[in-house]
Amino acid sequence: MRIDAHQHFWSYDASRYGWIAENGFDVLKRDFLPSDLKPLLDRHGIDGTVAVQARQDVRETEWLLDLARDNEWIRGVVGWVDLRSDSADVDLEKLRAHEAGDRLVGIRHVVQDEPAGFLDADAFRAGVEKLARHDLTYDVLIYERQMEEAIRFCAAFPDQRFVLDHVGKPRIADGAIDEWARHMRALGAMEHVTCKISGMVTEADHASWTYDQLTAYIDVAYEAFGPERLLFGSDWPVCTLAAEYGRVHEVFEHWARSLSLVGANVDTAKGVRTTYGIG
Repeated sequence: MRIDAHQHFWSYDASRYGWIAENGFDVLKRDFLPSDLKPLLDRHGIDGTVAVQARQDVRETEWLLDLARDNEWIRGVVGWVDLRSDSADVDLEKLRAHEAGDRLVGIRHVVQDEPAGFLDADAFRAGVEKLARHDLTYDVLIYERQMEEAIRFCAAFPDQRFVLDHVGKPRIADGAIDEWARHMRALGAMEHVTCKISGMVTEADHASWTYDQLTAYIDVAYEAFGPERLLFGSDWPVCTLAAEYGRVHEVFEHWARSLSLVGANVDTAKGVRTTYGIG
């Protein structure tokens, strides 16, 4: 089974999706719903997806679970609860009680927008400790400058499954790779951490990125995490700031085919099964 492990839905409202309005992302200022995505999946032979939160509100997570209930091919949801809150356990139990609660596979917080030290904070870590008993992953969304913090964070929870979103958001547009690669190797050395090959075109120059530019970073991720701890994610519709769905998928497919020519393989199906328990 082929799974797109990272995409988003929203019913656009500028007051609820301030990160879109504030950044002037005009192409994203509309609804993006299952009916928009399904034809793209069919065209590229993708069997299912993991829908990821785009708003830090439990009500959005409930809405994503509604979509998953009504669309069998939405195989998983990575949602949001306030892990710093005393009510985190209750909130997670309520989500699990949803009709599609078995589709809740992970939780994410937009740490890239938080101040330095957020992942070190006791209150947040106490919330993360609750995820294992609900059999949920934690998706790590950071900028490259936060990678040392993320390394400490992941190392502190050896029994918790983590997913590094967007290969840690390296500064692809600047061609910066060496320090990021060192941090990727440190994260990859932890067997409980998986990496999504996602969100890369928007970290490159939106108008002039090239295949070779992106695959230099994918090669590092492959070296660090190995063939069974890499997941493909389109990051649709955010990717449309720099590339349509088909182009993003083509980069990963072409790269994976090039590996097969030298006898290597990327088993993203196993990665999705072991990380999110689906596929």
